[in-house]
Amino acid sequence: MENILLGFQQVFVPMNLLVLLGGVVIGMIVGALPGLNDSITLAVLIPVTFGMNPQTAMCLLIGIYVSACYGGSIPSILLKIPGTASSVVTAFDGQPMTKKGQAGLALSVSTTSSVFGGILSSLVLLFFSPFLAAQALKFGPPEYLMLAIMGMSTVVGMAGNAMLKNIMVMALGLLISCIGLSPQAGFPRMTFGNLYLLEGIPLVPMLIGLFGVASILELVETTGGVKNITEKIQRVKVRMLDKDMCKRLLPTWMQSGIIGTLIGVIPGAGMIMAIYLAYDQARRSNPDKEFGTGVPEGVAAPETANNAVVASSMVPLLALGVPGNATSALFLGALMIQGLRPGPALYRDFPEVAYLIVVGFLVANIFMLPLGLAFCNFLAGKILLLKREILSGLVLILCVTGAFAVSNSTFNIWVMVVFSFVGYFMNKYKLPQSPLILAMVLGSMMEKYYLQSMVLSGNSWSIFVTRPICLVLLIISVLFVGVPLYKRYIAKPVKAKA
Repeated sequence: MENILLGFQQVFVPMNLLVLLGGVVIGMIVGALPGLNDSITLAVLIPVTFGMNPQTAMCLLIGIYVSACYGGSIPSILLKIPGTASSVVTAFDGQPMTKKGQAGLALSVSTTSSVFGGILSSLVLLFFSPFLAAQALKFGPPEYLMLAIMGMSTVVGMAGNAMLKNIMVMALGLLISCIGLSPQAGFPRMTFGNLYLLEGIPLVPMLIGLFGVASILELVETTGGVKNITEKIQRVKVRMLDKDMCKRLLPTWMQSGIIGTLIGVIPGAGMIMAIYLAYDQARRSNPDKEFGTGVPEGVAAPETANNAVVASSMVPLLALGVPGNATSALFLGALMIQGLRPGPALYRDFPEVAYLIVVGFLVANIFMLPLGLAFCNFLAGKILLLKREILSGLVLILCVTGAFAVSNSTFNIWVMVVFSFVGYFMNKYKLPQSPLILAMVLGSMMEKYYLQSMVLSGNSWSIFVTRPICLVLLIISVLFVGVPLYKRYIAKPVKAKA
């Protein structure tokens, strides 16, 4: 308890607090710009922190990390352009809410859900980091493979009556994930002699094309109804959610927060898996609501989950020195620049830094609520008062510059163009996009961990049923697939005959 109070004392040093708030604002701005994200920003700013004292440097990085994935939800809701990869699912219900004139409500739900998920995982980081980090270390290649399979099995849970379409799109995503160098032999696959394809299809330009430019193509195609939409959504007022809405969303917040926290603690699992699992579970928990048509729960679930991953991904880093994801790995570099080594010794030798980081996540999430509401009011009002023709042009400029900025390569722009037409035709023929993204992200992960598992077991599949965590994850995956199939093909026909 004494060390936690020490952490609060360090955070509320005026300079540290000011830098923390500045980091939160920078993170929201960065997240709201397509093509930029927390990893890119932290990588750029880490050299800048070299001249700061460790506490001030950590406050800046914490503020950016906490608010960047939340900032990505703003263009995702308003324009159907994910500002960051972790806000892809938010667009599924956020954009329909905007079209119905509920942009203010969608942004309020996003802000409150992000803060709830962030505070929940910050409390876990504060009180349970040693225990959870020890559990995360029990994951080896077989467990990661089963975790990826469980993520893929959510595609069936989200399919509803479009199961065949989901499977077809998922197969396409797995095929695209094979592009690049083979992880085992290092042999180029489907690169057609193009050196840019050796690292595979870049994710961020693909997402910008799939969502951002595709939405512009749809807007160009539709000539009627645009003015009515503009008039409805111009009067956006983002305010605190009322008690009734909070009570309605509380089960979704708790469920998604727990999912995000558990996924965040596991090194390498990442936000993409967390948001899809959370969204799928929200659909299962609310069978009376039609997700994808503008349901507040559809915004609350992924936003709670992705922000819950943020603080919990620091658990294995601070307790054991093992980064939870790419962004927390940058914190490892930032600490080492300051001459500090993450792990149990950090709590013992430098408690003022260790507990400042832990408490800093909690304080940053609390301040993100008023700052986020103010930011949304300003940004939403400015964006939605623009004419659609001007807005489309600005969005296209943002998309092109965002795709280029990822690695300063014109190849990324071509990737964006190709996937913008892919996204357009998928929308036109009512093909779901989420299985494509999930399969692309998890496909390479599954291949790598499958090969490593086979090396560990001597090419025996028994490793997947003899390890307890593997077996549990496999059973959950089977239930994800089996329960919807049972309800559709066995339970309903029996009821019909009766």
